[in-house]
Amino acid sequence: MSGYRESVCRLCRVEKVKLFKKGNKCLTNKCPVERRPYPPGEHGRSRRRILGYGIQLREKQKLKRFYGMSEKQFRLFFQRAERKKGVTGENLLSMLERRLDNVIYISGFSHSRYHARQLITHGHFRINGHYATVPSILMNKDDVVSFREKSKNHPEYDPLVESNKTKSVPGWLSIDWDNKEINVLSFPNRDDVTFDVEEHLVVELYSK
Repeated sequence: MSGYRESVCRLCRVEKVKLFKKGNKCLTNKCPVERRPYPPGEHGRSRRRILGYGIQLREKQKLKRFYGMSEKQFRLFFQRAERKKGVTGENLLSMLERRLDNVIYISGFSHSRYHARQLITHGHFRINGHYATVPSILMNKDDVVSFREKSKNHPEYDPLVESNKTKSVPGWLSIDWDNKEINVLSFPNRDDVTFDVEEHLVVELYSK
């Protein structure tokens, strides 16, 4: 996550939900949320009731941290979603799902979204055959994401791909495991977002 230098597991404990920052560790009993399901700090165990603005803020922070974005990036995405036709909250989630780093992660070609951003900025991926080094670029229908030729057969990625072949992939994406390619079939809709979030609270927060 940009600008954050402390343990990312603390963010999961703050939000009291798994943000999947540590890849496979998040699926084991070593996950801090499993071992200590309360916020970090001296008063983490205390029962503090959150109301109104606090609920909206926590929902926005949870969504922002899940996709690993800065406040400035997230606000820009919200403004773009607000200008589009349709329901603002659903537009926002669709755009967040279409980010290149998220597409690579949910397709099984990286351990986490942070790992996906590293791979992208290091030039390991192509979109429709062209260089792609910006993690936040949005995928469009019929786009094809692939490894560059030098990276496609790298021994580091073969075990990752093999272990993720059985991973469930959203219906708006199609994976060619043999060629290590991702095909975007359509735009994601609200049902494709599996993360537990009430996006209307984020809209209410920014609409004040």
